[in-house]
Amino acid sequence: MKRAKVAVVGSSNVDMVVQLGRLPRPGETVAGGRFFEAGGGKGANQAIAAARLGAEVSFVGCVGDDDFGRRSIAGLNAEGIDTSACRIVHGQATGVALIYVGPDGENMIALAPGANEALTAQDIHEASELISTADVLVVQLEVPPAAVMASMEVARRSGVPTLLNPAPAPEKSAVHELLRLADFVNPNATEAQRITGIEVDGPESARAAGEKLLSMGARNAIITLGSQGAHVVSDSFTGPITAYELRAVDATGAGDAFTGGLAVDLAAGRELAESCKFACAAGALATTKAGAQPSMPRLYEVADLIARSEKE
Repeated sequence: MKRAKVAVVGSSNVDMVVQLGRLPRPGETVAGGRFFEAGGGKGANQAIAAARLGAEVSFVGCVGDDDFGRRSIAGLNAEGIDTSACRIVHGQATGVALIYVGPDGENMIALAPGANEALTAQDIHEASELISTADVLVVQLEVPPAAVMASMEVARRSGVPTLLNPAPAPEKSAVHELLRLADFVNPNATEAQRITGIEVDGPESARAAGEKLLSMGARNAIITLGSQGAHVVSDSFTGPITAYELRAVDATGAGDAFTGGLAVDLAAGRELAESCKFACAAGALATTKAGAQPSMPRLYEVADLIARSEKE
């Protein structure tokens, strides 16, 4: 059976994580935490998620000319990901995220994008063959909008479906053109609210936000709702996708696991509702381990969780 091909254009970071007994308030120091370092960046996370879930993956992005950058590329290569279009930017630092994680898995993140900001439309042009031969293109918003737009235009000309993960939450005016090129868009509740102006606090408001996203140009909308699962709005299916209940350790990367899972299943040609179910399982499993890239699940884990849930 032919492996699905997923192209990811996006960011690569190093995550500096501190697990705490509780998250700090502004101006407060909370001591007694546990520190660890892990690979991160939404683009790299989603690429690794897709690779672990069985896809043939290529990654287009930028890292700095430093030890972090070299380790980031080595980590992607170790997952079997094609990094031939990942450019090393001389004189720039690799992106770094500072992450606090509370006891319930919730997190706070500060990001210094570094070399991620150096990704250009020319980089996309040079990687156009990887994009045009993929089954799905995945993009996010931790790299310059011009590069995201260029990659989606290459995909649209080539007939490659596009999956836009509009994260971090963009300003409403900045995402309109991207939505018109998005076959699928999967914001979380905060991102959906930022884009549509509709407060999302459950399935009903998620549906309203999804309908607004379609009116703004997207062809299919999937609003992720954390422990409440997801809500899909499309011509083929509209309705809720039930969450998988697992004990959360760290929510960092859960959205990226969902996006990677959604991309892989869509690239394999499955129906949107089934792909969202698969993605929900991947996202739930990612909350059960600490760190972003270390928590991206394997295909057998997702398949086992879905099978167990269907027996219950």
